[in-house]
Amino acid sequence: LVHLSEGFDFLGFHIQWRRKRGTDKWYVYTFIADRPVRSVKAKIRTLTHRTSQQDLAVVLVNLNQVTHGWANYFRHAVAKHTFSNLDNLVWWRVIRLLQERHHWNWTDVRRRLTTPTGRWRPISAGEIELRKISAIPVTRYRYRGNTIPNPWTTATT
Repeated sequence: LVHLSEGFDFLGFHIQWRRKRGTDKWYVYTFIADRPVRSVKAKIRTLTHRTSQQDLAVVLVNLNQVTHGWANYFRHAVAKHTFSNLDNLVWWRVIRLLQERHHWNWTDVRRRLTTPTGRWRPISAGEIELRKISAIPVTRYRYRGNTIPNPWTTATT
């Protein structure tokens, strides 16, 4: 038994009562718990060993499957910041893998992964591209009030 202001973990979510920023109103928020974040980071690290001999396309497919499946499960939480942090982790892990594999320094990375105008290209291997987790829309609970259907009332026609 805990007070809702302390929060509790349930099915990978951390549910907690907090004050909404900028207001005096209190709401129940659903965050991603620490354990699932540690778990997905461990999976990302196992898929992106620097000395891995797997083809880049296979690595990208596996990363996309793991991260997007995980993010689709947790998209109903307050997760945008966590998604962008994981994007950053995945991008740097793949960059370090490419640097080790091809003996690139930072100048080589920039030369190969930026456009002539200086914008970053997505990491890709042929048709397969590393997709961003933060592109997944976070959908939150929508308050419906008395518009929720009641199964006990009879429909009058």
